[in-house]
Amino acid sequence: MSRGRAALGVIAAGAAVGAATAAWGCLVERRRFGIRWETIPVLPAGSRDVTVLHLSDIHMAPWQADKQQWLRDLSLVEPDFVVNTGDNLGHPTANAAVEYALEPFRGIPGAFAHGSNDFYGPSPRNPFKYFTGPSAHHTGNRQVELDIDRQTAFFESLGWLDVNDQAHAIELRGSRFELFGTSDAHRDWDRLDLLPTNVDEMRSAVPWTEDEDGPSPVALGITHAPYRRVLDAFVDQGADVVFAGHTHGGQVQVPGIGALVTNSDLPRQYVSGLHRWQHRGHWSWLEVSAGIGTSIYAPVRFSCRPEAVVVTLTAKTS
Repeated sequence: MSRGRAALGVIAAGAAVGAATAAWGCLVERRRFGIRWETIPVLPAGSRDVTVLHLSDIHMAPWQADKQQWLRDLSLVEPDFVVNTGDNLGHPTANAAVEYALEPFRGIPGAFAHGSNDFYGPSPRNPFKYFTGPSAHHTGNRQVELDIDRQTAFFESLGWLDVNDQAHAIELRGSRFELFGTSDAHRDWDRLDLLPTNVDEMRSAVPWTEDEDGPSPVALGITHAPYRRVLDAFVDQGADVVFAGHTHGGQVQVPGIGALVTNSDLPRQYVSGLHRWQHRGHWSWLEVSAGIGTSIYAPVRFSCRPEAVVVTLTAKTS
């Protein structure tokens, strides 16, 4: 009898721990928004610092008032540039909520690359399938179309540049930048063939109207899903820094093990944070955001807080 009671006690304790863990992940941690701060030395010597705010995977639903207010408050960071790596919409009627949340950034230069959840809304599915490999693509009538045209027009009205399979040039605080990006590689929408294949072609594709003298521009690669083919291509094209999202930092991390999945072919050790990505003897800084939101059908995070990232681009030391 005592052994039976002990076993029941163990089972009850395990159930209590599981319930507490689920409650924490669903009710608390996914709303514990925070900022991760990084510094990357890529600017020419003597340059002034450039503050970049990296937003990704907002997955906004209209009722998420706390997320909207937190995003608005990020304007207090006073960024010089905003990078948005997609999946902003999480509900068919969320455009107004995204516009309200990001309106304080009007007039601040930026760039955006779309994720598939800017085109199509989430659908009910078994959340445990997320841990079995990259998510599958729903097709046909099961896809809920989102108002991507409204979102794109809003971002452009803020003064942000569309880098979906495009290249642009911009000057920030006296430093010159080249921007290039792709659409969502997770849906095979990336068109690397439309981008310049090397630095020289990049610079001829985005010519400067001002004096060509001075240090070379800093190249920023921007994409939603950090698939290896995209990262390798960005390194080949001379990217100094690559910004990406999509992974949600694994969304659930196991203490001592880390993320179980990246929802892509990215190795797990790169699931979020600042890293170096190497290819053919060259490398770029790789900044992967753990993202701000989750699907409304899988509203859980564990050991993986939602985040915005503030990156200070500073001068090289040598």
